[in-house]
Amino acid sequence: MWLTTLGCAKNQVDSDKVTGVLHAAGYEDAASPETADVVMVNTCAFIEPARRESVDAVLELADTKRTDAKLVVLGCMAQRYEQELIEALPEADAVIGLDRYPELVSRLDQLTEWQPLQIRPLQKSAMDILYETRRPTPATPYAYVKVAEGCDKLCTFCAIPQFRGKQRSRSRENIVAEVAGLVESGVREIVLVAQDLAAYGRDVGDKGGLRTLIDEVAAVPGLRWLRLYYLYPGEVRRPLIELMADTPTVANYFDLSLQHSSHRLLRAMKRPGSGHGHMELIHSIRTAAPDAALRSSFIVGFPGETEDDVESLAGFLESAQLDWVGLFPYSAEEGTPAADYDGQLAHDEIMERMRHLQAIQDDITQSRNASQMGRRVDVLVDQVEDGQAVGRSYRQAPEIDGVILLDRGLPGEWLRAEVRGAFGTDLEAKVIS
Repeated sequence: MWLTTLGCAKNQVDSDKVTGVLHAAGYEDAASPETADVVMVNTCAFIEPARRESVDAVLELADTKRTDAKLVVLGCMAQRYEQELIEALPEADAVIGLDRYPELVSRLDQLTEWQPLQIRPLQKSAMDILYETRRPTPATPYAYVKVAEGCDKLCTFCAIPQFRGKQRSRSRENIVAEVAGLVESGVREIVLVAQDLAAYGRDVGDKGGLRTLIDEVAAVPGLRWLRLYYLYPGEVRRPLIELMADTPTVANYFDLSLQHSSHRLLRAMKRPGSGHGHMELIHSIRTAAPDAALRSSFIVGFPGETEDDVESLAGFLESAQLDWVGLFPYSAEEGTPAADYDGQLAHDEIMERMRHLQAIQDDITQSRNASQMGRRVDVLVDQVEDGQAVGRSYRQAPEIDGVILLDRGLPGEWLRAEVRGAFGTDLEAKVIS
């Protein structure tokens, strides 16, 4: 089998779990899509560019695979647009959304004419199947762990609750057991992810919530770093900030989903805060953790956004001096309230605003990076590529931020290094121990 994964870290977790389920059923990984009996794509449906990428990946694999191999579309796009994909993609032999994951093994057995050694009835939900499955040993020294599925927030631009549903938190015991298994297999950095991570446990009456989960996961023997993704700013309060700052295992890295600085637009998005409120939150974090790295994401071109709003956001970026920023063009998602708002902007106008803001943030990121010159940092080596050791400090999250190029090192090693060079988003460092 071959599985291509698109989209966010949460999708990668689902793919790891699906792989574990299929391994348990007797399926084996293929060396390439050309040699696989079944080729799968775990799709993303977040915004239109992600959907186009997913369709392109399906069509590319349809051309790449053997003519007798089967092609299966999985994930968010399959969940949200099942019938449309069946009609529009005759190349696909099956379209299986998230709710139908309990059928996955039997459906693949039918497609591949695989005769399982045992046939057992499966009366579990997709969530149960994925979360109770032991994942394959990761190829990297880091791993994502999803602590909840779905979201209860009502952001007017976001369609995720439509196909992921309301928030359903996993039990702490289940999460800690998964983390312990990953660390035992060699993982040294765990990244906790959820659509609304800071609200973890609220839906099941867990009064300790994320703070108790952090305490228990951070105590797993052998874990070196714990990183948190997607913190909804309205949920990030002083006790959580101080816990993150004071817990040695927790990376000094705050991923805040701010979305804009305009109070008017944030209200239209049904998001909390304002530019002033965001700055107060950033100040609170930097007071508790002066060396913290901060990342955020912002939507550009939301309906009704004016040129003054763009300049306000530009001023906010210059004042906030965030280490890393993701800028995303607004996408009118079917079924979301914002898709029907007045003031929809032309794509060319949105992209022009994006370029303006990106140029400002690029300078800020380069400056923040250059400020690391001469510092000594702990680095986790992720890989060796063409003889070059590539790693990260607490300031760089996997796959989305810059990297540190080292003069030596092996995957999984922890090294002390001195930063000797800064090049855009990346750093160069010399190992000192």
